[in-house]
Amino acid sequence: MCGRFTLTAEIDLLMDWFKIDEFASEFDLPARYNIAPSQDILAIVANGEKRRAGFLKWGLVPFWAKDPSIGYKLINARAETVPEKPSFKHAFKKRRCLILADGFFEWKKDGKHKQPKYIKMKDGKPFAFAGLWEKWKDDQGTPVYTCTILTTEPNELMADIHNRMPVILPKEDYAQWLQWDGETEALMEMMKPFSASKMMAYDVPTIVNSPRNDVPECIESVSS
Repeated sequence: MCGRFTLTAEIDLLMDWFKIDEFASEFDLPARYNIAPSQDILAIVANGEKRRAGFLKWGLVPFWAKDPSIGYKLINARAETVPEKPSFKHAFKKRRCLILADGFFEWKKDGKHKQPKYIKMKDGKPFAFAGLWEKWKDDQGTPVYTCTILTTEPNELMADIHNRMPVILPKEDYAQWLQWDGETEALMEMMKPFSASKMMAYDVPTIVNSPRNDVPECIESVSS
């Protein structure tokens, strides 16, 4: 699964790396060292021929949901079953997004102890999770925009840490993933484990266990 991640890169770097054309609104982008479910996260959607960046609430609320609290259960979606699941199939067909990150956390079990690990690219560059987004309206008709992160089987690096990992898209797949009328077969092919040779992982302090701690110390390396 993917339940916590980081985004510390500056906005100018993100604009260039992800070819962002416009933003949904004016906003600040402080470095985030411990992003958690239910928070607003930076994502890119396709807006015609342009890529538009804005914030989505992490935890997908399907358009047909009666209660928005369902979003707390839908922070991740399994890539293998997403085309058929009622909660995700509509978004999978028409509302795919890129969720921006430069690292994520997973907890490795060692007996009764769980050691938090930080996983990132060896070159330190940002990357994109494959995501889905939805537009839900409350009783007053106010729209709420939410999202989920897709997960898949682990690669060689992640297999030693957890039995799932987020779908990380190669840069060359961004355009096709965002394309409104993408073919299911081609999309399914994209949702595979990212190359382990390009990634690294190390132990970090247990302060990351609490989402209240959003500080640089969350990604500092510690001895095993």
